[in-house]
Amino acid sequence: MLSLPALVGRQSLAFARYLGGLAEMFSKATYWTFVAPFRGKGVRGSATMRQMVVVGFQAVPIVSLICAFVGIIIALQGAYELRKFGALNYVVDMVAITVTRELAPLLTAIIVIGRSGSAFAAEIGTMKVGEEVDALETMGLNPIRFLVVPKYLAMLVMMPCLTIVADTAGVLGGAFFAITNLDSSLSGYLLATVDSLLLRDIVSGLIKSVVFAVIITKIGCYEGFSVRGGAEGVGRSTTSAVVKSIFSVIAADMIFTAIFYFTNGS
Repeated sequence: MLSLPALVGRQSLAFARYLGGLAEMFSKATYWTFVAPFRGKGVRGSATMRQMVVVGFQAVPIVSLICAFVGIIIALQGAYELRKFGALNYVVDMVAITVTRELAPLLTAIIVIGRSGSAFAAEIGTMKVGEEVDALETMGLNPIRFLVVPKYLAMLVMMPCLTIVADTAGVLGGAFFAITNLDSSLSGYLLATVDSLLLRDIVSGLIKSVVFAVIITKIGCYEGFSVRGGAEGVGRSTTSAVVKSIFSVIAADMIFTAIFYFTNGS
């Protein structure tokens, strides 16, 4: 049994090593993505396109459906309270701002973690266990360039796109409630939504989505490269990637929300 100071020290060192590993992978992936192509070492375009399809296009239905349901839920909960004050007209504002600033990027990130972040860890972990990563190095292929960069680029491009899809679905979910319960027309609802939103509401959500894309890719890939112990290790690594990614995304969301709040004064 370790004493409490020893336990805290060991966990702190492990956390520091983990952050160091993530930072090292981030720097290498950034180099191979944005610097190496200008030095004659191009990006694997076909692999990147395949990742875009898997990460982005195939996630559109589930992202749209979930965010539409969330838009309806927000409208219902808001109307329940606001009608006590005769302020049902503010339901539109609440749905639009809550979805674009907060819930669309966050829910999209969580969905992508479950679909793609776990897949990144499982794919690379399986290759690690099967010594395919070692084979790539033996053939002179950099594993970061070969395995991580296509995923990295796909996430950077598709996460903002999925967030826009989520914004639209959430707003339309609120529109469904307004049309069926508030005697509002679709055009009137959409005009009220446009009036209630500022450019910074949408931009802040898109900025968050880019940061979430980096977090998801780095943790998923790093956990894959860290696999030890065969098939059981792949399972542990996949679970760890999902848990750590969700925690990191929510923590980053809290930090960004605080920054936007204090810098914008609202």
